[in-house]
Amino acid sequence: MAVEASAISSAGVPTTPRSPLRDSVELAVGYLLILIVIWSPRAWQRPFYIAALLWITGATLLSLKFTDGARAMGLRLSGIRRSLWIIPAALFTAAIAILIASRLHTLNQPDTPAGFIKRYWGYAIWACLQQFLLQDFFLLRLLHLTRTTTAAVLAATAMFALAHLPNPILTPITILWGSIACLLFLRYRSLYPLAIAHAVLGITVALTVPGPIDHNMRVGLGYLTYRHHHPHPHLSQNDQIVSTTACVTAEAPTRLSFRHALP
Repeated sequence: MAVEASAISSAGVPTTPRSPLRDSVELAVGYLLILIVIWSPRAWQRPFYIAALLWITGATLLSLKFTDGARAMGLRLSGIRRSLWIIPAALFTAAIAILIASRLHTLNQPDTPAGFIKRYWGYAIWACLQQFLLQDFFLLRLLHLTRTTTAAVLAATAMFALAHLPNPILTPITILWGSIACLLFLRYRSLYPLAIAHAVLGITVALTVPGPIDHNMRVGLGYLTYRHHHPHPHLSQNDQIVSTTACVTAEAPTRLSFRHALP
């Protein structure tokens, strides 16, 4: 994996030279705003959340002229067939985890398919957006700023995991998934299977890990201030967030609105 980042450019990452200073500023400000949201009291989160959303959206739109657009960001459907195996692999992993949780009597699942959809459809959308942040906002910029793709993957994974501190369950999971997802993205240049796999694996964590153990998948200040009082962990729409992979605020994992989930 010790391939020069500039070589990746010919495969569709950046095709026009960009300023390292610009990449550094976009990356640093975006990540700082995310961390502020994660570690702020709930009452203070909204303005920083809005600032982070506007910064990341604006930086992404402005950077399109420096890239091969949809191809660099993994948004093209052409070639997606080669990476579709990622989805059944995630489902297989989820099945094993659910089987183990069932044997350990820690499985927390809705009674009906309708209940499952109602509980997790909002989180599924947020998981896909997280994957976009990891791959298209962080990794692509780190490819410009580091000498090798290995360094870029390690840096993106570290940023991803640090955003999940101090959760002892999510942090190691994000180290593993973050590194795997970055490597698969560089190989296949396809975001969709990774986003779906992220949603599958994140929901699996919510189903199999008791709320008192992972603090309802909270991170940052939300993890430290967690108080278990809900009879059904991971269900409450009033809990503070969580994320399975990077860059989350401190609102509940099953929030149905994107504005309650993202920095």
